[in-house]
Amino acid sequence: MSLYDKRGVSAQKEEVHAATKQLYQGLFPNAFCKVYPDYLGHDDAFVNVMHADGAGTKSILAYLYWKETGNVSVWKGIAQDAIVMNLDDLLCVGIYDNIVFNSTIDRNKKLIPGEVLEKIINGSQELFDQLKNFGVHIHFLGGETADVGDVVRTVAVNGTMTCRWPKNKIISNEKIKPGDVIVGLASYGQATYETGYNSGIGSNGLTSARHDVLNKFYAEYYKESFDNSLPAEVVYIGNNKLTTEYSLPANKGGESINTNIGKLLLSPTRTYAPVLKQLLENHFDKIHGLIHCSGGGQTKCLKYLPGNFKIIKDNLFKAPPVFTIIQENSGSNNREMYEVFNMGCRLEIYCDPADAPLMIQAANVFNIEAQVIGRVEAANKKELVITIQGERIVY
Repeated sequence: MSLYDKRGVSAQKEEVHAATKQLYQGLFPNAFCKVYPDYLGHDDAFVNVMHADGAGTKSILAYLYWKETGNVSVWKGIAQDAIVMNLDDLLCVGIYDNIVFNSTIDRNKKLIPGEVLEKIINGSQELFDQLKNFGVHIHFLGGETADVGDVVRTVAVNGTMTCRWPKNKIISNEKIKPGDVIVGLASYGQATYETGYNSGIGSNGLTSARHDVLNKFYAEYYKESFDNSLPAEVVYIGNNKLTTEYSLPANKGGESINTNIGKLLLSPTRTYAPVLKQLLENHFDKIHGLIHCSGGGQTKCLKYLPGNFKIIKDNLFKAPPVFTIIQENSGSNNREMYEVFNMGCRLEIYCDPADAPLMIQAANVFNIEAQVIGRVEAANKKELVITIQGERIVY
């Protein structure tokens, strides 16, 4: 049993999928989000999409960092995490504008004061204001903030996005075919619209990252930060504190970046909205499929294939330092790491080989690394083969 399983979480969410398998699968079963008929406008030319997601257990890291350093601004990143985990899922069905957002914040009032709520709520609006500069309009319609200390140990930050969209502008993934290549967009570095280095961690696998990297100090002094019924051998088993200094390798300018473990684990989830807005508006027909490598990491693509294809990923990015730190502390093998984490690549664009340079250039304009990471082949079953440093991993 993996450390992930022992901590009571699942990378593949098997039980969730089993519980929902009898539900309506939407107009496009292979699309990244469920797409419904236009119940709002009753127009066959339009569809409705409603999506819910959140920052997950990353909010616990923010809580620990805030308590240890007094830096309340860290909560703005959690607001971004909750929003981007919704927005970038919608991007993968072709939606990038005129979206409404509703937030849900559940807190333990004894531990999470009003100043934290203010940073989360105002941080949400700040991100929406920033995205307007790129023609991505998200309307903040409020939400629910509940004091539920009996249910939530610290705070849970989630949200829902809803949109009405032209049916003929949906990316359904049905165009993915053998011969396609996969263009991967890096999750790390510093995009032109980011204010600092992004480790690429995103908002998935943070239960493992937190317990694998941080040491027993947090189990002793912050018992509200974990499930106290877990066996001690899986609770905060790492060697670091959040304030442990870390120097990143030199960037393209030749300068190293001095940071700390907390900042690496709390890097706000990057949105690809500025890139995909340009591609979806100008090159919609050239995009065969879009996958957000969120829960399930590099195996996420298997769930959305429109047929029995073999996905080969043999040119992934070198994993950025945050994932090396996690793996060195946990001792996890590559198979588990690539199933839990995005490993430096959080968006996949499926397209004809001839169109790959166009996709890469669109990302590069925003200082986001991009490259062909793999390809699609015909097969008699759905299969993913990842080759990394000479190791062949089959899912």
